[in-house]
Amino acid sequence: MPSASTGASTTLDAATPSASTAFAPVSGADTRMAPGGPGYRRMSFALFLAGVATFALLYSTQALLPLVSTDFGVSASEASWTVSAATGALALFVLPMSALSERFGRRTLMTASLAVAVTVGLLVPFAPSIGALVALRAVQGAALAGLPASATAYLAEEVRPKALITAIGLFVAGNSVGGMSGRVITGWVAQEWGWRVAVGAIGVIAVACAIAFRLLLPAPRHFTPGSLRPRVLARTVRDHLANPLLCRLYAIGALFMTVFGGVYTVIGYRLTDAPFSLPQGIVGSIFLVYLVGTVSASTAGRLVTRLGRRGALYLAGGTTTAGLLLSLADSLATVLTGLVLITAGFFAGHAVASSSVSHTAQRGRAQASALYQSAYYIGSSAGSTLGAVAFHAGGWAGTVALGLFAVLGVVTITLFGSHAARAHTRTAATAH
Repeated sequence: MPSASTGASTTLDAATPSASTAFAPVSGADTRMAPGGPGYRRMSFALFLAGVATFALLYSTQALLPLVSTDFGVSASEASWTVSAATGALALFVLPMSALSERFGRRTLMTASLAVAVTVGLLVPFAPSIGALVALRAVQGAALAGLPASATAYLAEEVRPKALITAIGLFVAGNSVGGMSGRVITGWVAQEWGWRVAVGAIGVIAVACAIAFRLLLPAPRHFTPGSLRPRVLARTVRDHLANPLLCRLYAIGALFMTVFGGVYTVIGYRLTDAPFSLPQGIVGSIFLVYLVGTVSASTAGRLVTRLGRRGALYLAGGTTTAGLLLSLADSLATVLTGLVLITAGFFAGHAVASSSVSHTAQRGRAQASALYQSAYYIGSSAGSTLGAVAFHAGGWAGTVALGLFAVLGVVTITLFGSHAARAHTRTAATAH
């Protein structure tokens, strides 16, 4: 495994000005938030709750797919569209939503997005058909698109650089708690009262999170409104896509999420079938392993300090690979160990990649984060659909093969980045 001296930070430094330059306040002392300072705890908890609501709503049907299949008489592949439609719509709308946040403000857009998403969440239980359910889920995903990019842009503007990775890690940790609690709650509620009551319960919880978020989040102090002109937006997006480092980070986020989406879309089918034959409530409780993701995401900053960004990505990829291989066993304890490793590796990799995007972008941070989120949720949508197709074709081994192929992509891209960093260092040394 590469150490911090392999150039993990060199490429970032070469691609952008130093952290103090890239994020320096316009004038005077740095008034942005820092751990222990005014507003930081409120801000962290507010965005943590936003992350909880986002993932709880976004993946509210994932643990319930076997019940959805039975209720509507559809296959696993068809039922998986209740997840893919939400994540796909989020991927499609995250960039336009980020443009709106540049004009109207991060907090305003996040509040509006949560309001629409929780309203739709209260309608989802009444879907009369699989088509209506998929359509409602797509609307919900489009509404949630206002959260991820706006949240990371808010943090990049309002938090001091040294605290940025930790702050984003806490937001990602909220994602993991939301994903976990949503699946655990829906599993047990659905076992007693059915999947419709279960997703309704998630909607009510999300309403409470949305209200608390709006009351707690401090007003932005460093936001400068941008332009909504399509030409300006297109130029900003073009500049980001021309940055090789950003493109590598986008691909890494998409590939990590392909693994995660595939595994957790299909795992319910595997655990309710032989040789495990677990009841729905127990299957929902399996998602308690998300707590591991909460820890790995919130400690991503310390991991990067010790190993460098690329070293942390190698570790995340290796951990995910080990988890995929262990999950092939027919022992429930071994499968659970595999899920723990997959979850830890995914959330660590995601926290490192997403924070690197915020660190790298010098302007148009909302658009840079939006492109990452778009790639990330395209990976989720692809993973959900392809994971179900692979499971139908080759069982759990097919889903694992898909995951291993995606992790291989992460490692290949990271190795290429290490090579590019060394080449840049040699070129700079020659020039001097």
